[in-house]
Amino acid sequence: MQINQLHPRFVGELVGLDTSAPISQETIDQVEEAMAKYAVCVIRDAALGDDEHLAFSRAFGPVEFPPFGGQRIAKEIYDVGNLTADGEIRPYNPDGPQPVDFERFHTDSPFNSLPTKWSLLLAYETPPAGADTQFVDLRAVYEDLPDELKEEIDGLQVDHDMFRALQRTGVEFTDEEMRRTYPRMTHPLVRTAADGRKTLYLGWHAVAIEGWEREKGEELLDRLFALAVQEKYVYSHKWRPRDLVIWDNRCTMHSATSFERYKYRRDMRRTTINEYGPEVSAIEPERKEAV
Repeated sequence: MQINQLHPRFVGELVGLDTSAPISQETIDQVEEAMAKYAVCVIRDAALGDDEHLAFSRAFGPVEFPPFGGQRIAKEIYDVGNLTADGEIRPYNPDGPQPVDFERFHTDSPFNSLPTKWSLLLAYETPPAGADTQFVDLRAVYEDLPDELKEEIDGLQVDHDMFRALQRTGVEFTDEEMRRTYPRMTHPLVRTAADGRKTLYLGWHAVAIEGWEREKGEELLDRLFALAVQEKYVYSHKWRPRDLVIWDNRCTMHSATSFERYKYRRDMRRTTINEYGPEVSAIEPERKEAV
């Protein structure tokens, strides 16, 4: 296996990895090493169906079950395309959440206490234009912060709350069942990545700093977010069918770009794995009920 670096600070393209072959411990070690270094890895022409996608993912950690899977694809896989259970383009729903609300830089599953390790997104059908996925290396962002800012943020705890984040964009989302599904959760603002480097843990859903006044906390988080999404930190992946992209949720953010979703088909399937523990639901309350 060879690795081509696709961005000056991160992202490795793994060349020569045969995903159709049984995965060996040597391959596991090579991919773990590559992910620790590059944080985002691209595999072209991945020979994976749903079952193989799951088996490959489970080689690196326990799978997190999506809350609304199982209608069109395997219940353990997130359906992040725009197709219905019948394979048709999903129609516009004026009463539901709009895609633009979520086309912002985020990390997967910040509303759970169990650490989320990687996401593995596989492309089946891709639109002719748009629908790229952009990634930010938060290790590089932290590395470039002034020393005084590093000292200021050391030890801070940040609340992640989708509904407060939506409110800040002018969207009132009052579905109480959704609030139960995605509860407010607190995480360290600075953590240590798999390669031993310090990293920020951010996203548009990071809304408050524990123990700080709201305005002061929002001001700092907005400042860090603006620094993180500068063009120099962003890698934009232009998808083609059978691309498998793996990213580390603990030290990156990602965001989809828009496309003509009511005109073109997009079939994308994602697994997410945790660092350790049993295979559990992505919904924190359901995890507690299962204990």
